[in-house]
Amino acid sequence: MSKAEIKDRARLKKKERRRQILLELKLRPHVRISELAQRFNVSTETVRRDFDALSGEGLIARAHGGASAPSQGHYPNLDERANSRIDERERIGRRAAKLVREGETVMIDSGSTTIEMARALAYLGTPCTVITNSIPVAMTLGHGAPEVLLCPGEYLAAESAVIGTETLEFLSRFNVDRCVIGSSGFSTEGPSESVRGFAAVKRMMLQRAEYRHLLIDSQKFGRKGLAHVGDLTGLQSIVVDSRPKDALLGALVAANVDIISTDDT
Repeated sequence: MSKAEIKDRARLKKKERRRQILLELKLRPHVRISELAQRFNVSTETVRRDFDALSGEGLIARAHGGASAPSQGHYPNLDERANSRIDERERIGRRAAKLVREGETVMIDSGSTTIEMARALAYLGTPCTVITNSIPVAMTLGHGAPEVLLCPGEYLAAESAVIGTETLEFLSRFNVDRCVIGSSGFSTEGPSESVRGFAAVKRMMLQRAEYRHLLIDSQKFGRKGLAHVGDLTGLQSIVVDSRPKDALLGALVAANVDIISTDDT
C-alpha cells in the first residue's frame, strides 16, 4: 500500500470517528474520552484531538474527561427569528443585495436576515454565483439569475441549514469575491454566534472572501453569543437598520469598518 493510500485511509477513519462522536451525543448527554478511545481502538490523545476539532467547529462542548452536546439556551430558532423585526431585516437585506456585482462569487450563510438578502438578490436578478449552507437561501435563489452551490454537511433541522466538517471542507475549496454573514450577537469584540456549528461556518466564509460583510439588526448590538466568530478587523462593512453608538461605534471606526445604515438611504 502506498503512502498516499495509507493517508487517505487515515483521513476517512478520522471523519468516521467524528461522525460517530456526534451520533453518540445525539443519543446521550455525555461521552468520555477513555470510553471512545477503547471503542475506536485509538489513543486517548487521538480522541482528545477529535474533541478539540469538533469543539472548534462549535459542534460539541468540552467537559472534564469527555464532551457533551453544546447548549443553545433559549436562542430562538430560524422560524421564530423570521417572524420578528421583519421590516428591519427586509431593509437590511435589500441594501445588502445591492453590494453584489454582476459576475461575482458570493458566500451567504444561514440566517433570517441573509434569507431577506437572498430574496432581494433574486428580485434584482443579478447574475452571480452563490455558495451557501442555507437551504432557504438556495431555494430562494434557485429559480433566478444566480447560480447556486449548496454545501454538503450535517442537517440542522431547526435552522434549515448544514454544518460540520464536510461543510467546512467544501467551503475551503473556493476563493470568492465577497461573503455575507449574520450573527446572533455583535459587540466591540466582534460578531458571535449562539447556534451550534454556525461560528465555524462563518469563520471559514470570512477566510475565503476578499470583501466581508456582516448583516446585523441593531437589536443585537452589545449581545454576545456562545462562540466568538472573529474580530472587527475581519470585516469590511456592516449593514444595519440603524447606526451603532458609543463604544461600539468607536470600535468600528478604529477598526476601519464601513457602516452602511438603511437609515442613511
